[in-house]
Amino acid sequence: MATLPRASLVTVWIVVGVAMALSYRTASAASLAETPSTTVGVSGRIEQVKLPGSELEAKPIDETSPIVLRIAGSFPHGTDWRYDLVYYGLEPGTYDLTGWLQRKDGSPTEDLPPIEVEVTSVLPPGQIEPNPLESVETPNLGGYETLLTVLAVLWSLGFLTILIVRRPRSDVVTMTVQPRTLADRLRPLVERAIAGDLPEGRTAELERALIAYWRKRLGIETMPASEAIARLHAHEEAGALLRALERWLHRPGGDPDVDVARLLAPYQDVPENALESKAT
Repeated sequence: MATLPRASLVTVWIVVGVAMALSYRTASAASLAETPSTTVGVSGRIEQVKLPGSELEAKPIDETSPIVLRIAGSFPHGTDWRYDLVYYGLEPGTYDLTGWLQRKDGSPTEDLPPIEVEVTSVLPPGQIEPNPLESVETPNLGGYETLLTVLAVLWSLGFLTILIVRRPRSDVVTMTVQPRTLADRLRPLVERAIAGDLPEGRTAELERALIAYWRKRLGIETMPASEAIARLHAHEEAGALLRALERWLHRPGGDPDVDVARLLAPYQDVPENALESKAT
């Protein structure tokens, strides 16, 4: 079989690479031409947005704002800057993200082109709570489940026999396993967030789960989202961890001076699966 010369192979490889790059740029341009859309509470991301003028930063968090915006990355581009923006909406609507940007040097932002995003609701109009989950009967595992049960019983009997034969009855120590709490579940996530090692999506997801948990616990599920979040931030127990999560989400990079035990104290006596039960 005839083989292509080395120079020809290099040329073909370059042509394929250029074609792939052009396809990627065409797809990216087509996607940016559409208004980005996401649902309430789900974060969206817009990358490599070129904006004129001096460097921009996100405005301080306003607890009554329907949009939470942060800049995930900024890159010089001649006299302009390119930005990676991450946002999520608390209320449905169409918003211009430039309303939540300001310049670091304090100069005006009237020359910024609009960056419109759409936030939609996953609930029908007028409905403020998700539909209740339908109870579905779990499938019966049949013989396999029975076999596992028998093996577990036999293993337990054998283990007890070893304890009784090897030690006097008076030496047998009864051990109880403490059930895991919500604080045990949250601790590794909080420690990763403090170290700046928790992905932003996981941090935002944890924040939304805690908001749903406290709204259910405090009986403020029907309260508008912006009012409920402001009330939770001011709450003695709920506010500590929520404020810290927002601080880590919008100012990543590590926060070593944090008392983890104090943040997790309200969750010490709460069952581990409380977040799922509150969310449903």
